[in-house]
Amino acid sequence: MSRRPPQIKTRAFLANLPMFSAMSSEELERVAAATVPIHARKGQSLFQCGDPCTGFHVVVYGQVKLGFTSPQGVEKVVEIIRPGQSFGEALMFLEQPYIVFAQALSDAMLLHVARHAVFEELARDPGFARHMLSGLSRRLHDLVRDVEAYSLRSGQERVIGYLLADAARVGGGEPVEVHLSAGKSVIASRLNMTPEHFSRILHELSAAGLIEVNGPVVRIPDLARLKRGA
Repeated sequence: MSRRPPQIKTRAFLANLPMFSAMSSEELERVAAATVPIHARKGQSLFQCGDPCTGFHVVVYGQVKLGFTSPQGVEKVVEIIRPGQSFGEALMFLEQPYIVFAQALSDAMLLHVARHAVFEELARDPGFARHMLSGLSRRLHDLVRDVEAYSLRSGQERVIGYLLADAARVGGGEPVEVHLSAGKSVIASRLNMTPEHFSRILHELSAAGLIEVNGPVVRIPDLARLKRGA
């Protein structure tokens, strides 16, 4: 007998997201009514490049990778979406099909917010429009930082930056344990390097005493020392 996926209160979850936090109960009810939960198994495709974009997604739990495949069959991961993060807003506004694919990296739950509900609330509330613009601006800022990292930073600097960002999400005191739950090959693609190069850098950082690697778990004894290592 398969285990039933956990349920959530859609309106309450949306209310905790920055873009919806200032909405009234009535506004949240309207958006929640146009929101559909999606349960995805690990490895399941959510959409393919070229599929129509009818809204945007928010990850409740699990992880989702966004990427594309070259004509030669080489996969490039452009983003790893974590709980509380959203994707698809820009294409929703452009009313264009997806330019990437989305695949669950683990068992995951997402919410799909329909485009028509977003457009209706944008017409009603300029404040909601500002929240949406803020989110899109952060995404553009992150994209520029990615281009800067790929162009100007060494492989080791990129790996350290990824570990420090994950450590910041974990929070708490030191030492910090970061779980490479997305898989080393996926993370390597995200950082624009080969899996072999990624593993070699982890080994070098471990040999230098900056991290301790135990399978998918990376233990960081001293965050400041690791940052200096970059």
